[in-house]
Amino acid sequence: MSSARPVSETEVPSVGVASEPQLRGNLSMFHLLFTVLAFNAPMAVVVGFIPLVIGYGNGIGAPMAFVAAGVILALFAAGFTTMARHLPNPGGFYAYITAGLGRVVGLGSSFLALLCYYAITLSCYAYFGLVLKSLIHDRYHGPAISWWLWGLALVAVVGVLGYFKLDVSARILSVLLVCEVVIVLVYDACVVSKGGASGFSFSSFTPHAALSGSTGIALLFAVLCFGGFEATTIFRDEVRDPDRTVPRATYLFIGLVTLLYAGSAWLLIQAYGTDKVVAATAANPTQSFMDSAAAYSGRVVVDLATVLLTTSIFAAALSSHNVTARYLYNLGADGILHKGLSKVHARQGAPYRASLVTTVTTVLGLAPFVVFAADPTLLYATLSGVFGYALIVLLLVTGVAIPVYLRRTRPSGTNVWKSVVAPVLALSGLTVSLVLATQNFSTLISGSKSLTNGMFALVYGTFVVGVITALVYRRSRPDVYERIGRQ
Repeated sequence: MSSARPVSETEVPSVGVASEPQLRGNLSMFHLLFTVLAFNAPMAVVVGFIPLVIGYGNGIGAPMAFVAAGVILALFAAGFTTMARHLPNPGGFYAYITAGLGRVVGLGSSFLALLCYYAITLSCYAYFGLVLKSLIHDRYHGPAISWWLWGLALVAVVGVLGYFKLDVSARILSVLLVCEVVIVLVYDACVVSKGGASGFSFSSFTPHAALSGSTGIALLFAVLCFGGFEATTIFRDEVRDPDRTVPRATYLFIGLVTLLYAGSAWLLIQAYGTDKVVAATAANPTQSFMDSAAAYSGRVVVDLATVLLTTSIFAAALSSHNVTARYLYNLGADGILHKGLSKVHARQGAPYRASLVTTVTTVLGLAPFVVFAADPTLLYATLSGVFGYALIVLLLVTGVAIPVYLRRTRPSGTNVWKSVVAPVLALSGLTVSLVLATQNFSTLISGSKSLTNGMFALVYGTFVVGVITALVYRRSRPDVYERIGRQ
């Protein structure tokens, strides 16, 4: 990618190289939606996160925590999707923050985004290994194969799929996602048909219930359950009619996730009863949903849900691998990392070299934990927490960048609601979320004080490394500096 005329600090025109193959695909709006929903792993959220919000958050007010998170992100999406139409760049957080706040903050954010998705990718493999080991050995009395062997097997499968165009992954993810959602809806329908534990109560939706217990923990975990919707913009070059597809997929994602999680949380509360659910989920958050499913839906549904929990993690691993690869691709295309990362397969239209590097670095990332026999549960919890915290930081910084960009450029078709009011309201909610995440980070990563401090250093240190890199390029390689965020 050759250097162009000097541009202002926040001007990030889209440039390309005509002689090189470009990212391409033919994803429909529903395929894009399903791909992003798969990253969100609905089965894993319903089984593992909703009980946490009830048991350790705001109790029977948990459904309102998901509604509040949905409202915050819908407000964020108003400016986010508007910016997407006027900044046709598949760089996600990297591109938007650069356009709004400049190259230095933009490159720092891109490094943080890379850490964010790399962490959740590693986390998925550890979690997959744990769940499949338990499923094969404990439930079906099969061989006790180590978690990391299952994890490496998944790395190989995902690595192969990552080589092909996104359409292939999207079809697989769509099938798995539909199966996950169907099982959750079957459980919900069983609870409804049996009237819950003692009839239905709508007290969950009262202000008193919503503000009870640890509202901070509830909102924090609820926001994290919406992770991944930013990927709608990362895949924009691989979908049909991105100016229409990306906004629709983004809003549909937020709406469906809000309904699914708030509704499932309310029905889990009804299944146990409002007087018993908090104690039950707090005592055994990892098993409380499955126990309820066994009581209301029978063992067949539980067995299917257990299997689909595994496929849900597989789907999340595949989605996070694809997102990570495309961040590497963007940094390679802009010349920040090695330009070889920006190579696109001539036939598949996929960033195959970035995908291969993602696979290799994933194996290298898992290796120390295998060699030193680290607890995979701690690995999963810590890396998931790092992803969640970094994601909130990125959302907050992007929330600042969006109104700055829209008010400065004043693109056509943008009104005050989209450029100022909605972004500022979203920014208020995201600021609260970041404060809560900082205060409760040790809970988020299930770690000690020293581990918490180490993860804080990792998150903010990664951002600082990106900032320093940008400053070094500005001084020693101005041609590279000008390309930051311009892919």
